[in-house]
Amino acid sequence: MPTPKLGKVLKDKMLQGHTVYGTFFQYTVNPAIVDVIPDNTLDFVIISAEHNALDLAEFLPVRYALAAKGIACLARTHSREPDDVSKVCDTFDGVVVPYVEDVEHAKRLAAAAVFRPLKGVALDAVLAAGKWPSEKTRQYVTEIRCENTVFVPMIESVLGVENLERICAISGVHAVFVGPNDLTTNMGIPNEYDHPDLIAMLQRIIDVANRSHVEHALLSTPMTVLFSANRWSSPFRSSVNDNTSRASDLTLSNEIFLGLVAVPCTPLFRNSNGTQQTTSLIQCLLVFG
Repeated sequence: MPTPKLGKVLKDKMLQGHTVYGTFFQYTVNPAIVDVIPDNTLDFVIISAEHNALDLAEFLPVRYALAAKGIACLARTHSREPDDVSKVCDTFDGVVVPYVEDVEHAKRLAAAAVFRPLKGVALDAVLAAGKWPSEKTRQYVTEIRCENTVFVPMIESVLGVENLERICAISGVHAVFVGPNDLTTNMGIPNEYDHPDLIAMLQRIIDVANRSHVEHALLSTPMTVLFSANRWSSPFRSSVNDNTSRASDLTLSNEIFLGLVAVPCTPLFRNSNGTQQTTSLIQCLLVFG
């Protein structure tokens, strides 16, 4: 039986406008953590080598355990260099690149993910004029080599938001992911998650992404209370247990969020008897929608 192309499955769901559910693994490299995830609850996990001393290779046992469970595994990189992005995409189902704000740099990052293995003059011709070496090359790159690759830039600065419409228009951008710690720090309001300026900025991101038909999500940690202004409930709630086939009871108080949130959830899963079944290694639930 052919190995399922889990990145393609995830990408197709997002391109079709479905809501997809996932979480972060920040510090665990033990594949046993995957055993606590109930079947048919998560579409993806992002393993993160940013903000820690781990190397992405240390997460490979987790990556293979997730594949065996039918869960796509994306990797958030240390690096913002195109060559490193390409290397990650040769191993994982996709890549999440931090702090993307310059449009030309974003084009190079996306190309490193979804136009592998083109480089140099040949890649320049594709980016500048859509001119491929041949139709066979285009089909190989887009329909075989990179069809299983998901590319997600993180929007974490004011400049990134200002350039968001152009970033969303780049071929190969499948979703955008907001990092509120960096964003609020860049805005001069570090960690003020209920600040009116942040709320307005997030609404701007949502509107641009919706117009561009690009999926979008927001990162939270278990201790973060998101959007305590009156426009949203605080905190958002989610319960996922082994009697729930999907994370279907996300509770929102305003329809403009459309299922786009990262929901603080410690614990994320509980046993049927109500006892905790996970650890703080599972930081949050991510919802691209």
